[in-house]
Amino acid sequence: MAKLDSLAFACMFILFFGSCQSLEQIPIEYVHPAEISFPPELRKVAIVNNCSTPPDSALILAASAPGSIFKLMQMRGASAYANGDPRIVAESLAAEIANQNYFETVVICDSALRANDRIPRENTLSQEEVRTLTSNLGVDFIIAVEGVQFITGRSVYNLDDYGTYDVAIDLKAFPTIRTYLPSLKKPMNTITATDSIYWEEIGTKEQINARMISEEQILKEAAEFAGTIPVKYLIPYWRKDARFIYTNGSIQMRDASVYVHEGSWDDAYKLWLEAFNGTKRKKKKMRAATNIAVYYEVKDSIAQAVEWATKAQKLAEKIDKVDQIKDSTNVNLRDIPNFYQTSLHVTELKKRYDSLTKIKMQMSRFNDDF
Repeated sequence: MAKLDSLAFACMFILFFGSCQSLEQIPIEYVHPAEISFPPELRKVAIVNNCSTPPDSALILAASAPGSIFKLMQMRGASAYANGDPRIVAESLAAEIANQNYFETVVICDSALRANDRIPRENTLSQEEVRTLTSNLGVDFIIAVEGVQFITGRSVYNLDDYGTYDVAIDLKAFPTIRTYLPSLKKPMNTITATDSIYWEEIGTKEQINARMISEEQILKEAAEFAGTIPVKYLIPYWRKDARFIYTNGSIQMRDASVYVHEGSWDDAYKLWLEAFNGTKRKKKKMRAATNIAVYYEVKDSIAQAVEWATKAQKLAEKIDKVDQIKDSTNVNLRDIPNFYQTSLHVTELKKRYDSLTKIKMQMSRFNDDF
C-alpha cells in the first residue's frame, strides 16, 4: 500500500490549547501562487523528455533479491539509488498539468530527445532546438524533464512474538525540470523539487512476501509520482489549511459556533462583533477578534483579516504581559501562549496578503475569475 509523506500545516494552537474544549478547528482552502509566473500570452505548452535513456534503473542494494525482503533486517539504514524513467515522468507531468486546466493546450513529447546519445549526459536544450520544437509542436514554450533520481530506504520490524512484521519501503524522488522560451538563449528557470512516497505491509513473512510490491512496480509508481511533484511550482494550486475559532465564553460565542456549523458565517460574524464590543475583558475581546479574523479570511477579505488578527495579537500582548518579559533570555513560549498563537495567526495571514499580487498576476489569464 503506497502512502504519501508531505509537509503539513504545523498548528501551534494544539501545543498550547490541546486540552481546551473552547477551540474548534476550521478547515480552509485557498489559491496559493506558483513559484514561477508565466505571462498570460503563454497558453500552449509542450512537455518533453530531454533525458538520455538511463543505462540501469534497478535499485542498487545488496541482498535485495526477490522474495528475500527479510534479509534487510540486518541492513537497516541502508539506502538504494536509482534513475527514474523520464518517459513516465514526462507523461505523468503532462497529465497533471492538463488536469489543472491552466494552459489552453498541453502537448506531450515523451520520446527521448537524447535517445541517440552513446553516453548518458545532462544537456540543456539549445535555443535552436527550442525554436524547432515549439514550431513543430505548435506551442509557445517548453517544459522539459531533464533528470529524475530516487533514493530508497527499507526497514523490517518484528511487531510481536507471533511472527507479525511491519515492512516499509520509503522513497524520495528528485525530478529536475527546466522551462524554455524560444526567445531566450538559456532556460527560463530550473526546478529541482523533492517529495516522498512509501509502501508498507503488515503480516507474517509469507503474507508480506506474497503481497509486497515488486521493484519494477516501485520504479513505475515512483516515476508517476515524480511527475506530479513540480506542478505546484508551475501552476497556482488550492492549498488546504486549518484555523481555529473560540466556541464558548459567552452566549454570543456559543450561538455563533452553531451558525458556523450551519455555514451561516455572516450571522456568526454579527455575534462575534457583538461579543467584541460588548465586553471590556481583554481575553474575551481577543477571542472574538480572532474569530472575526477567521471570518474575513473565509470571505477572502485578507486585509481585514490581518487587521482583526493584529487586534487580537495586541490584546494578547497585554494579557500575557509580554512587555515585562520580552527582555528575558529565558522566555518559555508556554509563558506567553496567547501572544504566541495570535502572532502565528498574524504571520500566516500576512503571508497570504503578500501573495495576493502574485496570485492576481498568475490568474490574470482567466480575467480574475477564480
